[in-house]
Amino acid sequence: MGNIPISSTERLSKLEGIKERSNFLREPLATELQQDTTHFTSDGVQILKFHGSYQQDNRDNRVKGQEKDYQFMLRTRNPGGFIPPQLFLTLERLSNEYGNETMRVTTRQGFQLHGILKKNLKAVFAAIIKNMGSTLGACGDLNRNVMAPPAPFKKTAEYQYAWEYADKIADLLKPQTGAYYDIWLDGEKVISAEEAPEVKVARQENGNQNGNKTVFSGVEEPIYGETYLPRKFKISITVPGDNSIDVYTHDISLVVITNEMGDLEGFNILAGGGLGRTHNRDETFPRKADEIGYVDKEDIFELVKAIVSTQRDYGNRFNRRQARMKYLLNDWGVEKFKTTVEGYLGKEIQPFKSLPDWIYQDYLDWHEQGDGKLFLGISVENGRIQDLDQFKLKTALKEVIEKYELPMRLTANHNIILYEIEPQWKDEINSIFHKYGVITDVNKIDSFVRYSMACPSLPTCGLAITESERAIPAILDRIKALLKKLGMEKETFVVRMTGCPNGCARPYMAELGFVGSLPETYQIWLGGSPNQTRVAQAYTNKLKIAELETFLEPIFVFFREKRESEKESFGDFCHRVGFDAIREWSDNYQSEPQKSQKTASSGQGRKSQHRVGIKDDLFKRLKAISLEEKKPMNHIVAEALEAYFANLE
Repeated sequence: MGNIPISSTERLSKLEGIKERSNFLREPLATELQQDTTHFTSDGVQILKFHGSYQQDNRDNRVKGQEKDYQFMLRTRNPGGFIPPQLFLTLERLSNEYGNETMRVTTRQGFQLHGILKKNLKAVFAAIIKNMGSTLGACGDLNRNVMAPPAPFKKTAEYQYAWEYADKIADLLKPQTGAYYDIWLDGEKVISAEEAPEVKVARQENGNQNGNKTVFSGVEEPIYGETYLPRKFKISITVPGDNSIDVYTHDISLVVITNEMGDLEGFNILAGGGLGRTHNRDETFPRKADEIGYVDKEDIFELVKAIVSTQRDYGNRFNRRQARMKYLLNDWGVEKFKTTVEGYLGKEIQPFKSLPDWIYQDYLDWHEQGDGKLFLGISVENGRIQDLDQFKLKTALKEVIEKYELPMRLTANHNIILYEIEPQWKDEINSIFHKYGVITDVNKIDSFVRYSMACPSLPTCGLAITESERAIPAILDRIKALLKKLGMEKETFVVRMTGCPNGCARPYMAELGFVGSLPETYQIWLGGSPNQTRVAQAYTNKLKIAELETFLEPIFVFFREKRESEKESFGDFCHRVGFDAIREWSDNYQSEPQKSQKTASSGQGRKSQHRVGIKDDLFKRLKAISLEEKKPMNHIVAEALEAYFANLE
């Protein structure tokens, strides 16, 4: 097809052959769907992803000698997080009839349903498609859900442009294969929103004066070709200063640029962000997007196609660990990447325009839209919409949306915004939510819960190494208890957790990130910023979660004692002082209760309760291992002594 690089002598990854043989995402999925089995083959699973579903099994229900408890997760594709009332009510019903009775807001502004059985997949897909929804392209090696700020500011033109172009770019890069309707609706085409004429033209345009083709002629997938992209591809569109969508973490981020009259002029371009990595593989790493330049609004579709084509034709199709566009940009550098994109675009990219500082926004609580109506941001802990004994968010949302027919926007921090609310409805909507235990007053929301994120992880995610969503509530409670003990109960910071290094909850941008490395063991990342503008760094590779307080206490005390001002955040502090200083402080730290007892008994304080001398050469080796393993020296010594005493026993 011409979109697989042939300059390398390496063998193409197995998935490239599966895609090429699939007849544009049809087989073996269509055949296996008809078979009376509980699951798909490995090839079928890979094609199913492009349709928006992952095959999983519930590890809590695994029994030796018995078949796995196979089930499926479905994910919606809805640009800018838009969910019409009809679609929400359909998803809520499907979660009860076919799923595990919960829904989950993703960190890419979509919904996930969990627990679907293979025999029910077609019914669930069909219901979603017929009720203003889609799952096509929510997973797989193509453009994923296009993100945009969820705030429905009706009189702020920039926000309306962000929504408009999120929809248009999502349409531009939507798979064109008929497989989706052939398989799930038996070829029936449903009525959907008409694409903008300029999007249709852009998909048909076959190149530029340089002869570089962004579109293939006469094929079912004019932009992707028969092998699609090397890996998943992520795009966001935002407005200057609004970092509600983690702007630096996407393959492409576009920033709306308007003139003084509020008219759209063009877009700033950032590219090469991405967070997924693999433990113990230094060639994989999280990466922050680079500033590339600016294009006028007339060139935006050609620019997007040019970047996608660059990744399509030059991205790594041999090693999937190196297949994201961030590695291409990292290897080439900004200038070579920019020059290559310009070759597809047919013109030079203009200089990047200056922007204000990025600020994280979550838009919780009540706000005015600007047109006389209101919107309400609701915090959803870990994105899980469910009914518990004293907290029935799922029922509350259903009652409000059924009564008022409200649309919603999902957020990148897995929260929900309901909008188009008449002011006279406010009190009754508050009353309904309060009846079911749902907090609408942002001042009553726990700040750690508000700014934290965790991925679903166990028991269903096939990549999970350890717990995340089920573990983080207790971990946040332990962090808060420790801060209270240290007289720091007013502190709060961004905590994110994932059960594996793929980074679905974006832990690498957090002030304190937990990344699963072994059962009940996490890699700890420090130094991200409150506004998610800086990539954190790995501080220690394997922290047993039982040792959390012992590990964090010296770091928190160092922060308390040495911060520059009350305004300096925990993440900014860790970044400023550096890990060597944090480790040195931690190595010499004496816990506060011990410190006070020692002072009371001897009349003087010490940095360490006990001191043991070691030879200089041993100390040098100890320090080298500490730096290599990113682990405090006192932790290494403690582990060695525990092993020594265990051998004596």
